[in-house]
Amino acid sequence: MDTRSWWNRYGSQLALLALAIVTALWVRQTRGAALFEVYYWLHRPFQVAPEEFVERQTQIEAAEPRIQKLEAEIEELQRENETLRELLGYVSSKPDRTAIVAPVIARGADHWWQQVTLGRGADAGIRQNALVVGPGGLVGRIVAVTPHTSKVLLLSDPSSQIGVAVTRSRQMGYLRGDESNQGVLALFNTVPDVKPGDVVATSAFSQILPPGWPVGKVVSVDINKATGPEAIVEFFTPLDTLEWVAIYPNEQQAPESPDGTSD
Repeated sequence: MDTRSWWNRYGSQLALLALAIVTALWVRQTRGAALFEVYYWLHRPFQVAPEEFVERQTQIEAAEPRIQKLEAEIEELQRENETLRELLGYVSSKPDRTAIVAPVIARGADHWWQQVTLGRGADAGIRQNALVVGPGGLVGRIVAVTPHTSKVLLLSDPSSQIGVAVTRSRQMGYLRGDESNQGVLALFNTVPDVKPGDVVATSAFSQILPPGWPVGKVVSVDINKATGPEAIVEFFTPLDTLEWVAIYPNEQQAPESPDGTSD
């Protein structure tokens, strides 16, 4: 093989080897300083100055409360929309009745289980003694009205007494509030046909409320009560977290008793 052919075949490899040796000697001589300089200039565009880093960190920390507030507002809106969908679903199940939907705008800590104030009143067509319903069942009735607000007497108020019936056996009694999500059903029959799980609704013997409105379900029965058989009824609608309600006209009107109770 002549010199020209040999060089054409191995020349490029020798050139690369020579370059590698020279580069290695150069790096050793400069102790890698040149490489660090190259790395610095390549990495510089991605570096953040300390003061700029502090400024960005401050901006992030300042934005966190706003982000948390927005997240809380979104969560609240989602929960409120879910409540409204549930309530409107209940309203749409009664196409023969006209309802007015209203928000709960106030309730006092000292009478949490007694009354709530709604954000709609006489100007929206709400009248005294109208029925107030939550998702699932009756929650109370209107006892006072202004042009833009209404006051609701809740079923959980001890002064609230309404005539009810067990839908399965038609056992009658009256339901009084117990300042909780449960009420006490005093039964008229001394040996009542009532058991846990029975549905309770307003009765035809009620003097102030129309019959057939669901109220709750029986969770326990005590037939040995000294004052007569009683049952504990859990309301279908949790009254302690009430936020939106539907108001229905009450065609069955009757005067209230002097102490504000009704049957």
